[in-house]
Amino acid sequence: MWLAPGTIGCNFDPSHMFWQQVDVPTAIRALGELIFHVHAKDCKIDRQNTALNGVLDTKKYTEEIKRSWIFRTVGYGNPEGVWRDLVSNLRLVGYDHVISIEHEDSLMTGDEGLKKAIEVLRNVVISAPAGVAYWA
Repeated sequence: MWLAPGTIGCNFDPSHMFWQQVDVPTAIRALGELIFHVHAKDCKIDRQNTALNGVLDTKKYTEEIKRSWIFRTVGYGNPEGVWRDLVSNLRLVGYDHVISIEHEDSLMTGDEGLKKAIEVLRNVVISAPAGVAYWA
């Protein structure tokens, strides 16, 4: 992709959207062609702690059981269907580039997190170009 000098784009990290309870497909559609890079990182919201502490909870990352949210490996914060919708919306806005796995899951090792993220992403990433809509 060629970009004009001075172009500013978005490094889209859905975990931060999940954490702040932003609707991720809506954010993808709003940003559209401004998305230059995508992270594959999930976030688990603890509804009880959020009800008490809100989404801006700043407890230590190592106090997972007390936090309103924690970063998780892809598929451990949101179900696979959420990731399918995310990937589909990226395609709708024309994003067909890298999706980088970012591991910040304190409940599993980096090696295990990477393997599990790859497993989920293999099921959801659309790799072949879209076919011709012969039915239209």
